[in-house]
Amino acid sequence: MEKNIIKEDGSVFCNKGAWKAMNKIILDLNPSKIFIVTDTNTKGLCLPHFLEQLESSLQPLILTIPAGEENKTIHTCMTLWSELSQLRADRKSLVINLGGGVVTDLGGFVACTYQRGIEFINIPTSLLSMVDASVGGKNGVDLGALKNQIGIIKNPKTVIIDTAFLGTLPRAEFTSGMAEMIKHGFIHSQSYLERVSTMDISDTQEVAELVWESVIIKNNVITEDPREQGLRKTLNYGHTLGHAIESYFLKTANKTHLLHGEAIAIGMILATFISSEQLSFPKKKLEETTKLILNHFEKVVFTEADIEEIIKLLIFDKKNSNGQIHFVLLEDIGNYKLNCTVPNELIYKSFNFYKNFHC
Repeated sequence: MEKNIIKEDGSVFCNKGAWKAMNKIILDLNPSKIFIVTDTNTKGLCLPHFLEQLESSLQPLILTIPAGEENKTIHTCMTLWSELSQLRADRKSLVINLGGGVVTDLGGFVACTYQRGIEFINIPTSLLSMVDASVGGKNGVDLGALKNQIGIIKNPKTVIIDTAFLGTLPRAEFTSGMAEMIKHGFIHSQSYLERVSTMDISDTQEVAELVWESVIIKNNVITEDPREQGLRKTLNYGHTLGHAIESYFLKTANKTHLLHGEAIAIGMILATFISSEQLSFPKKKLEETTKLILNHFEKVVFTEADIEEIIKLLIFDKKNSNGQIHFVLLEDIGNYKLNCTVPNELIYKSFNFYKNFHC
């Protein structure tokens, strides 16, 4: 079965036929120059495979940024803008972002803003970027430790998913990506949640099928609500506290940085507990899903001072309005409620549940 989503912009092609589709799109674009944005990891691990697939008479120019969320900054953008200018990129140039979520988010933002916008293609190489950053057209950078505060929504010309790249990932990075797939299960269906939680990561066909199903779930959401006025907010399940946790660990000197999925996994446990207290999400499912998540993610220790600082960071969440902090909560799996306000004492209680839960 062909795996593709065809749109005017933002078409997604997966595995069989994907590279052929990309080369046809590049031929039709007829760019003046091709620039490939990589990071210091994907340049060595993924660029050779990509170059084997690329069919173009143009010699691509490689732009490499340092790997890691801490480099998803406007300073890195300035470096890339300067390099594009020095290499005489014009409005007919094409940017191909080859990497994980940092590369596709940041590279897309650079392309959207260079000379008021040039075409770009995203090729996600991590599980996280395949199931999360690959569709939806979100491009941007962090503002200090605050996640994705600066950005724009614009679809790439196309997205090419080759699950062969997943073989380059460390186990922790693969597991980090699973958090977004688990989130899709929470907001979509019990059956998908269960299949992701028992996924055999050594079965490349099963992984590819579940990745594509995750892409379809997200695509259906963003197609119905491209500007995040309603349904699309469900994609933030677990992210209100998860992003605050990730930002806190990123900005605190004596803390080990958490991968995005590691922070979101915690955020989902906290949000599901809050859902059980506030919206009567079934207690049995709370226990089951918490166990499911902790089977994949190690617990993190939070002090009272940590929790206090994390709560302070909630004010920067992008779903907020009029000074109100808005959560996405669940009445049941696949049954959501938007724009929920949550008292601080319930947030503290959710951290206590997380701390004391035993599988």
